[in-house]
Amino acid sequence: MVRRYLFTSESVTEGHPDKICDQISDTILDTLLALDPTSRVAAEVVVNTGLVLITGEISSKAQVNYIDLARRKIAEIGYTGADSGFSTNSCAVLVALDAQSPDIAQGVDAAHEAREEDSDEELDRIGAGDQGIMFGFACNETPELMPLPISLAHRISRRLATVRKTGQLPYLRPDGKTQVTVLYENDRPIGIDTILVSTQHTETIGDITDDAAVQAKIKDDLWSLVVQPVFLDIDIKPDASTRFLVNPTGKFVIGGPQGDSGLTGRKIIVDTYGGYSRHGGGAFSGKDPTKVDRSAAYACRYVAKNIVAAGLAERCEVQLSYAIGVARPVSIMIETFGTGTVSDDRLLELVKEHFELRPAGIIKAFNLRNLPRERNGRFYQDVAAYGHMGRNDLDLPWEQLDKVPVLKAALAESLSLKN
Repeated sequence: MVRRYLFTSESVTEGHPDKICDQISDTILDTLLALDPTSRVAAEVVVNTGLVLITGEISSKAQVNYIDLARRKIAEIGYTGADSGFSTNSCAVLVALDAQSPDIAQGVDAAHEAREEDSDEELDRIGAGDQGIMFGFACNETPELMPLPISLAHRISRRLATVRKTGQLPYLRPDGKTQVTVLYENDRPIGIDTILVSTQHTETIGDITDDAAVQAKIKDDLWSLVVQPVFLDIDIKPDASTRFLVNPTGKFVIGGPQGDSGLTGRKIIVDTYGGYSRHGGGAFSGKDPTKVDRSAAYACRYVAKNIVAAGLAERCEVQLSYAIGVARPVSIMIETFGTGTVSDDRLLELVKEHFELRPAGIIKAFNLRNLPRERNGRFYQDVAAYGHMGRNDLDLPWEQLDKVPVLKAALAESLSLKN
């Protein structure tokens, strides 16, 4: 029986209020880790009209100017003039930070002593900084092994920012959202049902002042300069039946923090798999890698992606759970939705044998504390917009496929032993 359904995912641009907050939080994290890799950071940011509030808990030997970091990131995003309703030079930046709670710190203190020569026993001794559940996912719908809806939504958002920054569409402003609805048949994408783009813009475009004419101009430009280039290397393309919606309310002049408040960690579905996979609920941005919300979610993606890339499943979801102060995961779950070439139980055995899932081990394997320093003070801020997973434009350790040969060899060996 043929089963057809629609699935939708959204993305937002770097100028969206929530994403401004994520990027400032991760800029703070990058800067602190570059100066002091043992920094413990839980940085939260709030933005509203003319206001940036930096709060949370930070313990670090580094001395940084948080106000300057926030203003520089806001300028980089594109809020440099009063015409966008929020400006790096005129907004107030307030700082209200505390040190990390000693009750939490005792769960992760040892993790900061982990070194390259740490023994297996030492990694076992270093517990998770908190309890929680994390999910990772991969599927073979796209070259980056991500679901097609979120992949397309991110591509369109990034392209929207590109044409703004290069001056191809100078009337665009930083705030924007995209949404793509994909038609599936028997769990395989077969068509593009709807593309939605909402983008902040100037009141007028050149000598065009009528609202309807402005929107018609924006729609034509976005189709030719944003949407069509995204689909050049995509097999499934929009057709005559695809709906293309642009600024459905009629216009989008007031945007950014002037139009809506923003908060760190409020776009966790955009950050991951667009709702295609389950989510444990923990946000990423502003958190140092001792927080398993972040590091273990990256490890889950790494496991799932290598399983799919090795041809052991078409779709794979991985769940990890942790208890505070305990190193090894409380539980590990592998689900391949009936697409596995071997049983999920066998995959679970392979994962336990070949993947490091203890918090200190994940940090060490991915080099998560040292990457900001090694990459000139920016690493986490670059994944704070347009997704943390499936980023072929960035060299991310959790996107590497180095376990593919190991998994294939282990499976081949087990099959030969059976025979």
